[in-house]
Amino acid sequence: MPDSNTIITLNNVNKHFGDFQALKNVSLEVTSGERVVICGPSGSGKSTLIRCINQLETHEAGEITVDGVTLSATQNNAHKIKATVGMVFQQFNLFPHLSVIDNLTLGPRRVLGLSEEAAKARAMTYLERVQIPDQADKLPRQLSGGQQQRVAIARSLCMEPKILLFDEPTSALDPEMIAEVLDVMTELASSGITMIVVTHEMGFARRVADKMVFMDQGEIIETGTPEQVFTAPKSQRFAHFLEQILNH
Repeated sequence: MPDSNTIITLNNVNKHFGDFQALKNVSLEVTSGERVVICGPSGSGKSTLIRCINQLETHEAGEITVDGVTLSATQNNAHKIKATVGMVFQQFNLFPHLSVIDNLTLGPRRVLGLSEEAAKARAMTYLERVQIPDQADKLPRQLSGGQQQRVAIARSLCMEPKILLFDEPTSALDPEMIAEVLDVMTELASSGITMIVVTHEMGFARRVADKMVFMDQGEIIETGTPEQVFTAPKSQRFAHFLEQILNH
C-alpha cells in the first residue's frame, strides 16, 4: 500500500510511440516534499515518464495517481491536476509576443480566476524569488537564456503547484547560465515543494536530491539516495553511466 504521504504513484505504466516502447512497466512512488532526480542515457524514457505524470503524454497501460487523482489509460483527468502540477521545459516555452509579467499572469487569471491586480502581485513575488524583478516589462527575446528559464520557473510557481516537474531545464543553456538556474532550483528545493527533475547535472543531484532514479531503455534500473548510488551503484549500467557523465 502507498504511504499516506505519497503524492505521486506510478504502477506498471507502459507507453509506446508506434512500435517503440518508451516506458516498460514503470513503477515509482514520490512522497510529498520529496526531491527526485531522474537520470539516464538519451532515449531512456525520462522525459516521457514526467510527461505522463502531467498528461502531456497519455499512457496505454498501468495507473498513475497524482495528489489523489487517478490517471488511468481510460481516464484522462488532466484538467483535474492542472493547478497541482507545474512543468518547466528545456526550451522555456514562453509566449514571445507577451511581456514577462503577462506571461506570468496569464495562467493565474485564466485558470485560477485571479484578478489582474492579484495576478500581478503574485507574479512580482515570484520574479523576486528568481531574482529578476527588474525584467518584468521586457519581452522574452530581450533576456538571456538563463533569464528566460528563470521566468519559466516563476511562471510555474505563479500557479502555486504542489508538484514541479523539470525536463532537462539547463540543457539548452550556455555553460555560464547553468549555475544561475541551478541556484534558483536549489533554493526552491529547500522550500518543501515536491520536485521531479530530469537532468544530467550530477553535482545538483548530489546536493539536492532525496532520491535518485536511473532509467535505461524504458525501465527504472535503480533507485537510491545520492550517497548510495554515487558511492556504490548496484547495476553495471548505472556505474557505466555515472563514469561517463562524471568524466565528461
